Amino acid sequence: MARSSGSLGAYALSRLLLIVPMLLILLTMVFLLMRVAPGDPVQSAVGGRLPPAQIAEIRADAGFDRPLLVQYFEYLGDVATLNFGQTITDNQPVSDVIIDSGGATLTLTLAALIVAIGLGVPLGLLAGRYRDTWADGGLRIFGILTYAAPVFFVGLLAQLFFANYLGWLPSSGEADPITFVDEVTHILLIDALIAGDLEAFGDAALHLVLPAVTLGLLVTGVFLRLTRVNVMQSLGGDYIEAARARGIKERAVVLRHAFRNALVPVITVMGLQVALLLSGAVLTELTFDWPGLGSELIAYLNERDYIAVQGIITVFALAVVLISILIDFVNAVIDPRVRY
Repeated sequence: MARSSGSLGAYALSRLLLIVPMLLILLTMVFLLMRVAPGDPVQSAVGGRLPPAQIAEIRADAGFDRPLLVQYFEYLGDVATLNFGQTITDNQPVSDVIIDSGGATLTLTLAALIVAIGLGVPLGLLAGRYRDTWADGGLRIFGILTYAAPVFFVGLLAQLFFANYLGWLPSSGEADPITFVDEVTHILLIDALIAGDLEAFGDAALHLVLPAVTLGLLVTGVFLRLTRVNVMQSLGGDYIEAARARGIKERAVVLRHAFRNALVPVITVMGLQVALLLSGAVLTELTFDWPGLGSELIAYLNERDYIAVQGIITVFALAVVLISILIDFVNAVIDPRVRY
């Protein structure tokens, strides 16, 4: 037992140490991509609206008048202190933008992940259990279509059918305009529960359904195919034959043995799928007028506010790295073989 515990601790430490080079590479890429864009960032954002002296002052405040290497180390230092600078166009801290809009994006991403796992894993289990049947073929086609279909197109179809035609669900927004609760966590569902406003909670939940399902379908096919393949491999293992020989019912063999082993690879790729969901959230938020970081990112891109864009992209990069490390740790707890 002590050896296993020590092994888990050593594995966790090694994964935590990997955060430093991973973050350094990602932050360097973000920094360079923002700097290779053509034109002067400040001039692009406010040129023609402010006098040259004020533009020069904004450029100096943003640090664009310093050497590139100095800007780079200042950027790393700011990220280490969670200081993402001031937006150029509306002169507010980028951290405030992230706090105000990040809760909506977090809600949408987690809800979409629940939809993807809730649909993809059971359907993958069904396809793997009944491989090479009409059910398996239909589910594989479904998985391919959900992955290949553009998320904005699926969203528009969902709005047209479920909101406009059937009238079952709201078509856009995080809540009705008249819905208001005090912002404590900046996550509307949680804030509504804290306020004890069940009507606001129900309204927010209804508004979440269409965008969450639309975004969740984007990666449902990934979980479906991965679960299917691993269930088929598990069902062909010797331990499955031994379980059947002992007279264990087929349902228990599939669920308790094959399915449990098939879940390990699913958990492994979960971090990568969160990154895909974050990228898909940008288009989903635009389609459903969802007030999250994706919508803010597009708005600041249109304004050519590179400071705000850099800050939001940096937060996305940090989130992906931290989630990937967390998934690795959970995977090591579930499957001890990963630690060695």
